[in-house]
Amino acid sequence: MKIKPAERTNSIQEYYFSTKLKEIASMRSNGIDVINLGIGNPDQSPSEETIMKLIETVINPQNHGYQSYTGIPELREAFADWYKTYFNVALNPKNEILPLIGSKEGIMHISMAFVNPGDEVLIPNPGYPTYQSVSNLVGAKIRYYNLQSENNWLPDLQHLEKENLENVKLMWVNYPNMPTGARATKKLFKELVAFGKKHHILIVNDNPYSFILNNEQLSILETEGAMDIALEINSLSKSQNMAGWRIGMVAGNADYINNILKVKSNMDSGMFFPLQMAAVEALRNPPEWYAEINKKYAKRRSIVFELLDSLHCNYETDQSGMFVWSKIPDDFENSEQFSDYVLKERHVFLTPGIIFGSQGQNYFRISLCTDEIKLMECKQRIGNLLERKIA
Repeated sequence: MKIKPAERTNSIQEYYFSTKLKEIASMRSNGIDVINLGIGNPDQSPSEETIMKLIETVINPQNHGYQSYTGIPELREAFADWYKTYFNVALNPKNEILPLIGSKEGIMHISMAFVNPGDEVLIPNPGYPTYQSVSNLVGAKIRYYNLQSENNWLPDLQHLEKENLENVKLMWVNYPNMPTGARATKKLFKELVAFGKKHHILIVNDNPYSFILNNEQLSILETEGAMDIALEINSLSKSQNMAGWRIGMVAGNADYINNILKVKSNMDSGMFFPLQMAAVEALRNPPEWYAEINKKYAKRRSIVFELLDSLHCNYETDQSGMFVWSKIPDDFENSEQFSDYVLKERHVFLTPGIIFGSQGQNYFRISLCTDEIKLMECKQRIGNLLERKIA
């Protein structure tokens, strides 16, 4: 007799990209050359200084023991300097910053620290699927709020205020936005802080895309009064090309951070010391380093725009982040049909927008984490797609 799994596993499914990667691996094992434009997995390297610092510290036999749950002081201070330099936010490194083993971990820790079973959580539609899965795991009641192109993919707070918000405990926002590439404004953050205070809702901004094809770094914590009602998650995965290193942080009010630490300290045993020291070095990368990274992303985005033009797709040209968000061609009924067709007929994987919520049904997403040569090949493969489909 098999042991029955916990009921919470019935509320979630295997992560979409996990199952899709298996399908792509199967196709490749059968000799099919599939190009994956689905996942935001940076293919550029961290800075040389970052890598050398890792090597320098990892060979020291004294650096392989358990570490503090709160991260080494040098890392918290580096995060504080980073936020002061680029976001104009002054944070106390002693108690207003908590390093994380990736920002995805932070989504779970924050939810466990603040959300009781039955509490309502506001989740963007379209939005990062982990907000939904984690909310389900902690027993929250999900309430989606729609993001629409007509409103520049920003939340309609006036519409939300017409609803009963009495049981809402937490609201996830994500700017610069994934998957749409929309940017926040200081006005939006000011309105979100006022909204959170008025309705006693914790506002959490997930902010890992600020440095990718984006000239102005904004943090909700710069807003007056934000420390009373808001938290912000950030990560080195995208900004420093360190996705596999799993280094992130959450910043906010010291009392909020302490409650998150209560959860975190029971779930891990601290981050590997050499990784933390390398992260300190990465956070010191000069503006010129970010500029060079973005030159490559800009060239790649231009090729993707040409690909979309060949499909007669509608898209915004001022998107930020490492993806391009576009409407599907008119010849297709929905994003899954389009994605499956391109994968089957052209052996290119494009992310269907439906995985981000019902508001993404007629959209798809292309990752810029592929070099120009591969992107040009994708352009050639997909270029006459519509003509072949009609024929």
